[in-house]
Amino acid sequence: MFDILSDRTYRHLFLAQVVALIGTGLATVALGLLAYDLAGGGAGLVLGSIFTIKMIAYVGIAPIAGAFADRVNRRALLVTLDLVRAAAALFLPFVTEVWQVYVLIFLLQSASAAFTPTFQATIPDILPEEDRYTRALSLSRLTYDLENIVSPTLAALLLTVMVYDTLFLGTVAGFVGSALLVVSVLLPSPKSTQRRGIYDRTTRGIRIYLATPRLRGLLALNLAVSAAGAMVLVNSVVLVRGELGLSESNVAWAMFAFGFGSMLAALLLPPVLDRVPDRPVMLSGAGLLVAALLGLAALVAITGLSWGALLISWCLVGVGYSSVMTPSGRLLRRSAHAEDRPAIFAAQFALSHACWLLTYPLSGWLMTAFGTLTALILLAALSLVGLLLCRFLWPAHAPSEIPHSHADLPPDHPHLLEHGDEAHKHAIIIDDLHRDWPMRG
Repeated sequence: MFDILSDRTYRHLFLAQVVALIGTGLATVALGLLAYDLAGGGAGLVLGSIFTIKMIAYVGIAPIAGAFADRVNRRALLVTLDLVRAAAALFLPFVTEVWQVYVLIFLLQSASAAFTPTFQATIPDILPEEDRYTRALSLSRLTYDLENIVSPTLAALLLTVMVYDTLFLGTVAGFVGSALLVVSVLLPSPKSTQRRGIYDRTTRGIRIYLATPRLRGLLALNLAVSAAGAMVLVNSVVLVRGELGLSESNVAWAMFAFGFGSMLAALLLPPVLDRVPDRPVMLSGAGLLVAALLGLAALVAITGLSWGALLISWCLVGVGYSSVMTPSGRLLRRSAHAEDRPAIFAAQFALSHACWLLTYPLSGWLMTAFGTLTALILLAALSLVGLLLCRFLWPAHAPSEIPHSHADLPPDHPHLLEHGDEAHKHAIIIDDLHRDWPMRG
């Protein structure tokens, strides 16, 4: 997996991702402390509002940013967005009102909503070979999981020698470091071969996404992942501190179990994906999510919640989570030409976070209103719905390529305009429903 770091361009982008993630993790800890400083007992409401603002920015900004990503130099865009994020973080230590936090967080997360899918769409252009790209995806997944462990630990160590406001300077350093690493390499910036209107560019990624069977299946799996993941991320503190009566450090261990399972899957998946198609791997991962939640629910119903059962269940949820999410980049890469990749990655970014926007509050409400057993069963049921929808929307034998001819197409058809006379000479093979116009023949 680590052999791909020999590629200088990818190595710099990977390190940019690492330092930016560490900076983001420091900001997460600092924001919790800042919210308590500003709102006291109302800190939970402030943090909930911050999280909602983050999701709204992700869902609303990503498709718009993806529409214009092929109109500007990709390296310049990524560096500018990193600097915007750094500037927003730089002002956070100086806020005195809650509304100021909301404004800065919206600015920071809007820049992230544009940065992340553009960054993700750049990697397959740098690593066009699928086996190398698969290892890059696993390494990226591993990085996210490590960040969940490293950032809180680093924040705890720093807070022993400095005030929490200083953590935001670590966030600024992370984004500035990311910008310097990005600017140190040349990045491909595929250009669109056809000029399109604003509406067409803004909605193109989502239209391609929803017209592609495997991506419709991926959307269903996003629902399955978000339902199970929300149970872990939202309710772990309630289960550990409230029901089991354990310490704050045990909450960290519960999250570590989830991260460990995800890391384990990320390490093991590359050789598996070399031999097994994406669909059965991803469906198996979603099935594991359902089984882990239902298994824990059965134990809760029979013997009550136990610490060991929670750790094992969260580890299994982590394995299932990574088994679904790691191959997803391969599906997106296959479903778009280079100039459309920012739009298709932005569509995935927005639609997947729309699922989280649904399941985060649902998970908290189910736990508060009905208790652990009901929350586990209903969220497992929602994951199962996503799994079954995926099987229906993404058939096992769906062709990845569709042969077609252009004999019946009018001369002004967009496909003929784009491909010129070559389109008339012979039937070509195109990627599965990539084009959002109907195919005949």
